[in-house]
Amino acid sequence: MDSQRERAHIAWRRAERIRKLSDRLIGVGPWGLGVDGVVAWIPVAGTVYSVGAAGLLLHEAFQAGASRATLLRMAAYLGADSLSSGVPIVGWVVDTLFTGHAFAARALQRDIERRHGRPELETTIGQAATEPR
Repeated sequence: MDSQRERAHIAWRRAERIRKLSDRLIGVGPWGLGVDGVVAWIPVAGTVYSVGAAGLLLHEAFQAGASRATLLRMAAYLGADSLSSGVPIVGWVVDTLFTGHAFAARALQRDIERRHGRPELETTIGQAATEPR
């Protein structure tokens, strides 16, 4: 049981890193911009990044034993995000504004929190801390 909990908490932390990198490197109030929104404007690169990050999030969800409902919700968010990045101009705008990776990461994190509790986050000096949302 503890190894399942540990693995789920690792997935939670990885999802958090992907969420921040993809959609929240720079935050202004409720709005954020990350790698996904920037590379969306570079043909092919945006789609490659979006699909790659989506694959990593889904892999973490499978490893954490996420519920079928969570996997379907994540797939819907990630599919919409990745498909939009393949459409020039309008799709790139949508991809910049729609934080599909963040929505999918939070869905996975909520699933893990329901089953295993929220993991303790490490600070830079190795002490446990909680991170505000």
